[in-house]
Amino acid sequence: MKACIIGAGLGGLATACLLAKKMDVDVYEKEGLLGGRALSCNASQYEEFIKKFEMKVIRKENFDGLDGYTLDLGFHLLGGGKRGACVRLLKELGINIDFVGSRLGFIGEKIDYPILKAKDKLAMLPRILQLLTTSKEEMEKMKKISMEEMIRKYGKGKLKLVLELFPRLITTVNDLSRISAGETFLAQRELLGGKPVVYPHNGIGKIAKELANYLEKNGGKIFLGKKVDKIIIENGVAKGIKVGNEEIPYDLIISTLPIQHIFTIANKEEFPDDWAEYVKNLKPTGSLVAYHALNNLDKKLLNKSFVFIERNVDFEGNDVVGMIDFKMHWMTNLAPKGKYIIQSYVICSPEEAKSKRKMEELAEILDKNLEKLLPNKKIEWNVYASIWHLDGVAKTIDCIKPNVATPVQDLYIAGDCVASKGVGMNCAIDSSRLIMEEVKKQYRVE
Repeated sequence: MKACIIGAGLGGLATACLLAKKMDVDVYEKEGLLGGRALSCNASQYEEFIKKFEMKVIRKENFDGLDGYTLDLGFHLLGGGKRGACVRLLKELGINIDFVGSRLGFIGEKIDYPILKAKDKLAMLPRILQLLTTSKEEMEKMKKISMEEMIRKYGKGKLKLVLELFPRLITTVNDLSRISAGETFLAQRELLGGKPVVYPHNGIGKIAKELANYLEKNGGKIFLGKKVDKIIIENGVAKGIKVGNEEIPYDLIISTLPIQHIFTIANKEEFPDDWAEYVKNLKPTGSLVAYHALNNLDKKLLNKSFVFIERNVDFEGNDVVGMIDFKMHWMTNLAPKGKYIIQSYVICSPEEAKSKRKMEELAEILDKNLEKLLPNKKIEWNVYASIWHLDGVAKTIDCIKPNVATPVQDLYIAGDCVASKGVGMNCAIDSSRLIMEEVKKQYRVE
C-alpha cells in the first residue's frame, strides 16, 4: 500500500512516521520548510513566514536585522510534559530530544510560584481523586456541561482560580460558558505531575526535523515546495492527488490542512452536504503572541512559566487569560550567548485577533503583567503578532471537532482540527494514533 500525507506539520509527520512501519509514505509540503504552524525560524524570517499562516505583526521595536535568535511562529509549550502525546510518541519512535520543564506560577497582586502549594493540593485532594477515578461514561456526560456551570457548583477558594485558569489555557478559549468540563478534565489528567509544561531545546522546529529524519530513515519521502492542487475522488473514494499537471495514485490520503480549507483541494460535491456545512463552520482559536529579548535575567525566573487573568474586560468571556514563559534562551540554543527570550501569549477569539484595536488592548494587558515580573527591566527588542488560526478548531461545547475519518473512503484528516487528545501540538500528534486505529480496522494492517 502507498499513503500520501498533505502537509509536513507535526500531525502530518507523526502520521507519516507511524504509517511508514506498514507501507510506503510520501509527504507533500507546499512551503520550503518543515513544521507547518509549529514552525521555528530565525528572527529575520519571522515576518516573511507569518504572512503564510494567518498571522500579522501589530507592533515591534528594534526587531529588524537580528541575528542568532530562533523564534516560533506562535506560542508553543507542550502541556502534559512527559505524559503528553508528543513526548510519548517521540519515546515510542526512539527519538531523543532534550526538554526543559516547569510548573506554573501565577501573576496576581503578588507573584505566586507555583500556583498550587502542597496545602492547596491537599485541600483539593477529594476533587483530584474524583477526577482521576471518573468513569469514561461519566466523563462523556460531563462533556456537555460547561466550565461556567462547574465553577458555580464547585468553585471555592484556590479551586475556583484553578477552574478559571486551566480550562482557558487548555482550550485557548476565554469564554467559560463554551468550554466543556469533560474535555477539560480529560486534558487535565495529563497535566497532573511535577512539570506539566515543557519546551524542547533548539525550538519546536527540532521536533519536526527529528520526525522527518525518522521518516526518511524508514523509507518515507518528503517533497518540500510541492503543493498538492487537488485530491482526486471518484465515486466516494479518494484515489490520488494532482500536483501541477501530474496525477499520482495513492491507496490512502491524509490531509493536514485546517479542516475549513479542505474544499480548496477537494471537490465539495463529493461530500455529504451536512458534513460539508459542518466543517465549513468550525471555528479556530486566536491569540496575541509576543517575544521580548533581554541581555540578563533574574535566575529565579529562568525556565519558569507564569499565567495571569485580567478580569472584567471587553473581550469574549469577560476575562482574558495569558501566559509568560522563560524557557527560550542561550542555554536552550535559541539566542546568542548570554541572551534570553520571553515568549508570551494572551487568549482571544479569532475575530478579536483580526482587530488592531483589540490587539493593542491585549498588548497593554500583557505589558502590565510582564512589568510585574520584570520591574524596570530594559527590553532589547520585541515583536507582537496576532494569530487568528492558533488551533485549527476550538475544542468547545458548540464547536465539536470532527473524527479523523471523513465521509470519503480512504481520506483522513490529521492535525489539531480533529477529536484527538489535548490541544495544539499534542492534539495534532495524537491524531496519528487515531488514524492508525482506523487504518488497522479498515485494512487489517497489524
